[in-house]
Amino acid sequence: MSAKTFELNAEIRENIGRGASRRLRVADKVPAVVYGAGEQPLSLVLDHKKTMHALSHEAFYSHILTINIGKKSEKVILKAMQRHPAKPRILHMDFLRVRADQKLHMHIPLHFKGEELAPGIKEGGIFSHVMSDIQVSCLPADLPEFIEVDVSNMALNDVLHLTNIKLPKGVEIVALAHEGHDAPVVSLHIPKIIEEEVIEVAPVEGEEGAIPAEGEEGAAPAADQQAEGEKKE
Repeated sequence: MSAKTFELNAEIRENIGRGASRRLRVADKVPAVVYGAGEQPLSLVLDHKKTMHALSHEAFYSHILTINIGKKSEKVILKAMQRHPAKPRILHMDFLRVRADQKLHMHIPLHFKGEELAPGIKEGGIFSHVMSDIQVSCLPADLPEFIEVDVSNMALNDVLHLTNIKLPKGVEIVALAHEGHDAPVVSLHIPKIIEEEVIEVAPVEGEEGAIPAEGEEGAAPAADQQAEGEKKE
């Protein structure tokens, strides 16, 4: 687990509504809200450039974040984010307050290690990653930045499932704990080669009524063919 921390500075948002949000975005600001933990929601304003920089780190999405609002600080996690469909712009962000005694449900990225050492790779196999992250449940103090998955011993046709993942202390996988669904995470197999079937069409010779193409044996020059047509008319 990384010791990296993320802090964002915010201001209380006074004006609410679409028009006010639009003016904030024009001013390179991000409207946001903090809610949860039995407290009143807070409407906030963040700096867009600094927020985009924080979002460039994978760990930002699975970390407990600190939002500084004046002299007060809030411990939160990123719960939802709305992006512009065509531009590199953040339209809105939702943050959930965390409590030390309350478990979180978070999507944590998977980091696969030892792929180049796997016996199946040396035999010409390739990895297929079915999952890139998993949802876990844990207390804030146990929240991992990522979960490492060792695939260095995988042979051809091996499949690694959720139950094969070694979890940090205090962390459980939601799909196993609440649904009992032991889904595949990664597999190692020989790549499938798709061969395209080429169908050759042979030219038809001597077909009744066929007119030889110009330049072929028995074909009249284009001018002669045109003249014959005019005579018939």
